[in-house]
Formats: sequence, structure tokens, C-alpha cells
Amino acid sequence: MSTVLTEMQASVQKKPAKCKSRRRIAREFVLQGIYQWRLAGGSVGSIEEQLRQVKGFIRADEQFFTNLIEGVLNNVSSLEETIQPFLDRSLAELSPVEYAILLLSTYELTHFLEVPYRAIINEAIELARTYGGSDGYKYVNGVLDKLAVKLRAVEIASKL
Repeated sequence: MSTVLTEMQASVQKKPAKCKSRRRIAREFVLQGIYQWRLAGGSVGSIEEQLRQVKGFIRADEQFFTNLIEGVLNNVSSLEETIQPFLDRSLAELSPVEYAILLLSTYELTHFLEVPYRAIINEAIELARTYGGSDGYKYVNGVLDKLAVKLRAVEIASKL
């Protein structure tokens, strides 16, 4: 198992255990996979297989995990193009955790239309609070709020 993945898992294990939904657990594993991919590279299949071997994966929503990890890592360029106009810095300047959360959430906003945009943003904020820097969640929230206006305009308008 890669050192990058092991370091991220160690930080996960330091956090107190809460009753998490199967989808939240899947998102956490996807976050780890994107993080690993960004720092160390690797194929989608090898990263996915490594994550499936991690203790606790059995509690994740496996289909949701597969859809997300494959969807994000197979569409990185288009996701980056979607995100970039809403950033105040380059993608390279984002922390690996913020980068991973923004890719994951952008993919959800564009491909999981049955999930309310607010739920996706709230999940992203929770991931950023748990795994990101002290104020990373504020940045993630600001970017995703602006992105949602573009990607989910009809849904947002219907809420007003």
C-alpha cells in the first residue's frame, strides 16, 4: 500500500468514530483515492483495488464508491475546467485535500442530479472540516456555492 494512502488513513483513524452513512464512508474513501492519485499517480483500477482492501471499506456504499472514484479519475480534465473559473488561484496551488474535495463534489453536482446540491455541499464541507486545513472548509464552501449556481441553476431557482 502506498505511503500517501497510509498517511491519509492514519489521519482518518485519529478522528472520533461517529455513525456515518454508507455514502459518507464511500466519499471518504474516494477522497483518499483522489488524494493518492494527485500525489503519487497510479491507475484508477490499482487505486480502487487498494482502497477496497482497507479496513472499514465494507461499511461503504460500494456502488456509490465505484461510480465516484471511476467517474472522477476518468474525467479529471473536464472537472478541472469546470472548477477553474470559480477559483482565486490555480489548481496547482490548492491543497491536495481541497483539490480532491472539489473534484469529488463537482462530479457529484454534474452527475448525481437526484442528490440535492445542498447535500453535496454539506458533505464537502464535512470532509474539509475533517481532513482539510483549519479554514479549508470555508474555501470549499465558497467555491461550491458559486459552482452550484452555474450547475444547478434550475434547482436553486425552484428553492427561491
